[in-house]
Amino acid sequence: MTPDGMEPATPTKSRIEYLEELGDALSARGFRVRLTLPRGQSPALHVANPAASALTETILVEQAPDGWWFWWSWSERITLADDVAGAADRIAAVLAAPL
Repeated sequence: MTPDGMEPATPTKSRIEYLEELGDALSARGFRVRLTLPRGQSPALHVANPAASALTETILVEQAPDGWWFWWSWSERITLADDVAGAADRIAAVLAAPL
């Protein structure tokens, strides 16, 4: 228990677990994904549209005061990390090949 009498928040998942779940959801939508673990940096998910090789993005997951969030590489939030389907839908829409 914390000094204020509240139960401490238990960690839900690790960054890698969140990114792996998102990678699975994006793979199921036909995207190529690669989890990267750069030395001294946070893990990231590289996502590529196989139909348009220029359409790629690196997705991060970071903890904020209001929970874990998926982030675009340009430092904009995507969705809460617990909303894997919502994040995958948004990423798929941004990386969709033009018709």
